[in-house]
Amino acid sequence: MKFSIIRFRNLIVLLPLIALIGCSQSSNNSPAGALSPPESTQIRSADNQEVTDSAMTYLEAWKEEDYSAMYALLTSLSRDALREEELVKHYQSVAAEAALNGVDYELLSTLVDADGAQVGYRVTLHSLLVGDISRNTVMNLSLEKDQWRVQWDDALVLPELEGGNYLSMDRDGYTPSRANIYDRHGFALVAQTDATALGLIPDQIDPTQEETLFTLLYELTGLEEQTVKSMYADFPPGAGWYLPLGEVPAGRAVDFDKLSGMSGLEMRPYKSRYYFDGGIAPHVLGFVSAIQPEEVEQYKREGYRQDERVGRSGLEKWGESYLAGGRGGALYVLDAQGNPLTRLAEAPTQPSQAIYTTLEKEFQASVQQAVGTLKGAVVVLERDTGRVLAMVSSPSFDPNAFEPINLNSSTMLAEIINNPNKPLLNRGTQGQYPLGSVFKIITMAAALESDSYTPDTTYQCGYFFDELQGVRLNDWTYEYYQEDGRTIPSGLLTLPQGLIRSCNPFFWHIGLDLYNQGKTKAVSNMARGFGLGSATGIEGLDEAAGQVNDPNNPIDATNTVIGQGDLLVTPLQVANFMAAVGNGGTLYQPQVIEEVSPPDREPEYKFEPRVLGKLPVNAENLQVIQDAMVGVVKGESPQGTAWHSFTGLDIPVAGKTGTAQTNYGEPHAWFAGYTFAGREDKPDIAIAVVLENAGEGSVYAAPVFRRIVELYFSGQPQRLYPWESEYNVTITSDQEIEGTPMPEVSGTPGP
Repeated sequence: MKFSIIRFRNLIVLLPLIALIGCSQSSNNSPAGALSPPESTQIRSADNQEVTDSAMTYLEAWKEEDYSAMYALLTSLSRDALREEELVKHYQSVAAEAALNGVDYELLSTLVDADGAQVGYRVTLHSLLVGDISRNTVMNLSLEKDQWRVQWDDALVLPELEGGNYLSMDRDGYTPSRANIYDRHGFALVAQTDATALGLIPDQIDPTQEETLFTLLYELTGLEEQTVKSMYADFPPGAGWYLPLGEVPAGRAVDFDKLSGMSGLEMRPYKSRYYFDGGIAPHVLGFVSAIQPEEVEQYKREGYRQDERVGRSGLEKWGESYLAGGRGGALYVLDAQGNPLTRLAEAPTQPSQAIYTTLEKEFQASVQQAVGTLKGAVVVLERDTGRVLAMVSSPSFDPNAFEPINLNSSTMLAEIINNPNKPLLNRGTQGQYPLGSVFKIITMAAALESDSYTPDTTYQCGYFFDELQGVRLNDWTYEYYQEDGRTIPSGLLTLPQGLIRSCNPFFWHIGLDLYNQGKTKAVSNMARGFGLGSATGIEGLDEAAGQVNDPNNPIDATNTVIGQGDLLVTPLQVANFMAAVGNGGTLYQPQVIEEVSPPDREPEYKFEPRVLGKLPVNAENLQVIQDAMVGVVKGESPQGTAWHSFTGLDIPVAGKTGTAQTNYGEPHAWFAGYTFAGREDKPDIAIAVVLENAGEGSVYAAPVFRRIVELYFSGQPQRLYPWESEYNVTITSDQEIEGTPMPEVSGTPGP
């Protein structure tokens, strides 16, 4: 009797018995009357192994999703009947519909005759939505040119798919709502809500309604009439151009009925994930966007519906698994006509989990306003814990632009994508800059810890530095002298006074001296000890590591000590080491996540300070550095480089100016430091401010630093910027910035 392959499929339940009979028949001591198979089914043990190997190779290729390898293992008849792309589509459809994240198998039995074989196996599909689905099924093989090949069959995946049946996952009703993101006090920064997109067609504005229109728009958006008009000042008349103004959430106390009758105003309601106030800390929160056509299969396999939004950056991306919740579903087998035959498995949803950030909403918004249109970054840390209280990157962007049902989306997206200043870049964590004279804090630490310098070490700080053979370097006081003819050198300075006056020759001397002593890595290793040259490890945000190299020659040594050369830092790193200087030497890991909380359950994550290490500076030397940083902002002799920016401020601060030269345009303006008010109601903070190509740190970055201190401790600004005509209104004329004293012998703004 000879078994055919077709009959094997019908008799799979008999396979173990047949195999057992086959084994007993092969014994030399067969009992009388035992049946012997015909000669055509006598097989070699090698045949069994080759069949098993072919089956395992096919199933392993399935596990690896190597569909080309699977197709190559099919019989010629199967390949004639089925194109490779059809096989690929079949398996990809199974993976997507079942939301597979893996496949396992177990071989159960093998039966071979002269030209055909059958392998029984158990397949387990691991579904992200409905759990594991296990079935026993059969693979038929044929011998072609001494190689066992697989006969294609729908049941190779699951027996229920035989005859053209297919899988379908019901995801409707099994998708939890995306959770909100809050500030540390529970104020929503992003939520699912109704909103209205606003825009203007200036050509259509009725002059008789103009005053009322702009009054109502100000109430809604906070945009001044002149600001809006300046936005469309260059529109060609009669062209009917559209100006997007932004979005407002439902419930805003404004008469929308009255607005709807205003000519020239476009209003379009929509329901979506809404980022309040045009984006509070958008570089921290990130944004969501629609699943793109090329991503559908990937996200279906992860349990998503095709019409959902997914996180693309920031906490929206990092916290996707929390915010999106645990998806459920019901997996059905449908026949070729789409009729349900059976439900294979079902699982309920798990609630999404809200993320509470360490940010403070009002403070973050006010810091964003303080930076305004200046390009750069600000990072504010809680000095003694590592909490990020505010992080600003400018230019910014409106995350609502990525919602396609928002009327303003296409216009705003084009502006974001085509902006050469890269508004999507988080300059706070990814911007890499030379640090300029702020780095002198680290050089001073290296000098004091080297045992070659003490606080009483003096140096004659003149216009020039001539210690490098064949090279003359100029101090910043000489640059001022060239401008006004009155500024004189700083003179004889102690080491702390050298920091207060930011004397370049003093620090060039330190760098060259340490290098010549053979202490070539003293400064670079100190920089690494301050956390530079490596990522801080902040969770949830992408960050750059910066760059700290060891000097290869005397020129490198003199460049690095004043924060120039190939040194690169991020504002987050600078704020972090400033916090460590201020708190007594502890480097904390910056954190932006306060809590991750499911509804009605204990939080899965709660903020706790994480110590990265200690500054490699002893307490006595650190105190010397702290005192010198206080001197930078005080108008005492020798007057610090930032005294003019901090007169009248009643909050005690310590800091350092920096003016970092670049290969293009004006230098970057830096000011970084910390407060030491010691108030119970307001923990002290550390701040780093960098303004790209703005000019001198003492003139531009220091006033922004002061403004942030005022906002944090009093809730409002107390002193105009030199470039403001009123708070948050920039001087529009070409006049020079007022309010900065002219360079003098003592009291000159410095680097």
